Amino acid sequence: MGPKSLAFRLFASAAAWTLVVIPIAAILLVSLYRQAVERNFDARLNVYLTSLVASTTAEGAATPQEPASLGDPIFTIPFSGWYWQIKPLKGAKRPLFISDSLLDQQLDLPSSDGIAADDTLTRRSYAPGPDEQNLRIVEREIRPEGPDSAPYSYAVAGDAAEIDADLAEFTTMLILALGVLGLGLLVATFFQVRFGLLPLRAIRHDLASIRSGDAESLQGELPDEIKPLQQELNALIQSNRDIVDRARTHVGNLAHALKTPLSVISNEARTHEGPLADKVVEQAEIMRTQITHHLDRARVAARSGVIGDTTDVGPVLEALRRTLDRIYGERGIGLEVATSPGLKFQGEKQDFEEMVGNLLDNACKWAGSRVTAHAEPVRGSTSFTVVVDDDGPGLTEAERARAQKRGQRLDESKPGSGLGLSIVADLAHLYKAGSSSNRRRKVACGPG
Repeated sequence: MGPKSLAFRLFASAAAWTLVVIPIAAILLVSLYRQAVERNFDARLNVYLTSLVASTTAEGAATPQEPASLGDPIFTIPFSGWYWQIKPLKGAKRPLFISDSLLDQQLDLPSSDGIAADDTLTRRSYAPGPDEQNLRIVEREIRPEGPDSAPYSYAVAGDAAEIDADLAEFTTMLILALGVLGLGLLVATFFQVRFGLLPLRAIRHDLASIRSGDAESLQGELPDEIKPLQQELNALIQSNRDIVDRARTHVGNLAHALKTPLSVISNEARTHEGPLADKVVEQAEIMRTQITHHLDRARVAARSGVIGDTTDVGPVLEALRRTLDRIYGERGIGLEVATSPGLKFQGEKQDFEEMVGNLLDNACKWAGSRVTAHAEPVRGSTSFTVVVDDDGPGLTEAERARAQKRGQRLDESKPGSGLGLSIVADLAHLYKAGSSSNRRRKVACGPG
């Protein structure tokens, strides 16, 4: 699954969305949970505050009375983190009453920090407390019922470390839960993408089967979204076959149309004597050779585009070996062939025979005693190479260039027409392969 693949794009986009959404959800849940914890903590403080107000306000009194115990000994332990205080809202610098836990300290009230009161005249905030504590404070404005009464600030504070500890525990569990969820979503997305793209894998497999000749069209039931692609590909494959068939028909018609007049011209010229007649016969034969050559090239070019035409490499090499053994056996040349299992040439059998046969025949002509041919796949590619090696004299750089030109013969003492290597080069080019030769080796590369 490379970075340019459709599967990678789908998985990466889903993973990116998951990695964005989960942190946002975590932040939102932590914020909501903190608000819930603060409300619960404030409700607890409000219980103490209500109890404090009830114990200090007497009917008709203009000032608060000294409160009785709130019933929780934590307010008597010095710097326990739980405090209360009663203080006039205006004019007084010192509190009227404080809890034993505050000793000689006083609370930093929300009203002093400009915190606005709600509908119940209650203020809530965080503030530093004694012994470097972080306090959660609930303050309420209370006015006694006396005629000359003034507003008083009633405040109860609790150690906010409880809120932080509760929130930290929740955050840890939430991170673990969302981490497992995120990992599960990524795994599920991976398998979902793989499962969702299985039809495309099936199409690729079927196309490979068509290319190798094991099938003629895309078969099987596919999802509705991909079925039009299947139909279009099948139509394209059939159209390719129709084009090739028409090309072969036109080639045959052209061959018949040209060769018949040439035969008539040649036969007519042979009935006459003289330089003109001889020249006509000579040129007609040259034209016949050229027509045959170019028609063969057109035929191969048409066949090289046919989808599904394949040839097994091993049997062809073995048949060529037996044929050349009978031809060159008297010279004592040992001919060996070896093929990797399963190699197939994408093209027609006679074209592959013509390429490899010309190479082997050329090697046998110049070999001293040994000729070998090895067909092996190219690593990391669908192609394969056929390497023909002999113990002959080999060719120089300039001779290699000349040997592949049509009609060029480097040594007239050997039989031949000078067309062998040229035919190999032409066929290899038409099949989009390559061919070369060096001092001891001829190499043909073909699509597998």
